[in-house]
Amino acid sequence: MLKIGFVSLGCPKNLLDTEVMLGHLVAEGYDITPDETEADIVVINTCAFINDAKQESIDNILDIAWLKENNNLKGIIVTGCLAERYRDEVMREMPEVDALLGTGSVHSIVKAVQAIERGERFSEFLDKNEVALGGDRILTTGEVFSYLKISEGCDNRCTYCAIPDRRGKFRSRPMDELVEEAKELADMGIAELVVIGQDTTAYGIDLYGRYALPELLRRLANETSIKWLRLLYCYPDKITPELIREFNENPKLVKYIDIPIQHISSSVLRRMNRRGDGALVRDTISRLRTQVEGISIRTTAIVGFPGETEADFEELCEFIKEAKFEHFGAFTYSREEGTPAYKLPDQIDDQIKQDRYDILMEHQLSISEAQQSAKIGSEIEVLIEAYDPVSESYSARTSQDAPDIDGKVFILAKRGALTEGQFVTVRVTDALDYDLIAELL
Repeated sequence: MLKIGFVSLGCPKNLLDTEVMLGHLVAEGYDITPDETEADIVVINTCAFINDAKQESIDNILDIAWLKENNNLKGIIVTGCLAERYRDEVMREMPEVDALLGTGSVHSIVKAVQAIERGERFSEFLDKNEVALGGDRILTTGEVFSYLKISEGCDNRCTYCAIPDRRGKFRSRPMDELVEEAKELADMGIAELVVIGQDTTAYGIDLYGRYALPELLRRLANETSIKWLRLLYCYPDKITPELIREFNENPKLVKYIDIPIQHISSSVLRRMNRRGDGALVRDTISRLRTQVEGISIRTTAIVGFPGETEADFEELCEFIKEAKFEHFGAFTYSREEGTPAYKLPDQIDDQIKQDRYDILMEHQLSISEAQQSAKIGSEIEVLIEAYDPVSESYSARTSQDAPDIDGKVFILAKRGALTEGQFVTVRVTDALDYDLIAELL
């Protein structure tokens, strides 16, 4: 059988599609290799959320194309958001690409591979609103944690975002199906389940006529042996009293939440077509701080959105200093074709965008340094992830740090002293900008 290599780009939601495609190929008997130079066919699952993501996708396609000219690579398959958005351009301008699958054709990966085996070019773009959600998958995140995608698509229609066009309307997965998948992951030894979707807080509204995320979290806690449940991609207008209550009553739901606020200026939020104004964002953050003791909040903001004034930006800076988010990331506005914001007046100069980004992240660095230093001497529970033989240390995470995007805890210890997936208590001895150094108790 042919050897298949994979390059997965973009967000965890995209990674889940990669794992499903891997599941289909392994079920058909294909060998999977982590080394693209050994592969007969390479699948590139692309992202196209912002310009930088599109460029990264294109660069990866061109890099893999070099293997067709200089190695034994027989075919390239491009999937994901870039394929969905630029289907005609990719097939026309990149003859190196042998097959193209839209976001609605993730389950057709075997057909694409078989077409290449026959020496044919292949493309398929099934209705993204009808694609079957979920499916057997091959985990790529190791044995410690896994993502659980509870929904697909989005109905929010923010003016800067093309996700509804590329991923389709919002669709929840049935609760029983999600619980069964979580049980299987628990049986595999997964210690942490990271719940994701384009808008996790909207879960259930289409299937059950209500926001059913709190109910799902209770069932995941009660019906599986998973120790940590974590929430990403929550919208501030849907942080209900029931969800806040779940943080306090569900011992497995870690006190961590990811809420992309995107801005605090009401005028900017209105042009973004965000649901709720600055007052709603402030109220949501305040309720979480006062009602959930010790909660860690991650958020993101966009700077340089069309029409953002100096006063708007100053308001955002002051709010960031006031809110003291444990984790904060910023993006410069990316002008995406086909989105309403693309045509908005008062587009902002790229250098101004970059300057505002730099200022905002300097504020956050000062906040993070103070928060990290305050942890020195404290004792915390961490989840062991991996051992690094070069530094002779284990990397781990606290419950207040999400995998891949937040900081780590490094523990000096000999190989074999700890195991991946183990929970241990450590004492913090030093702090870096975003990471911690600790010793075993």
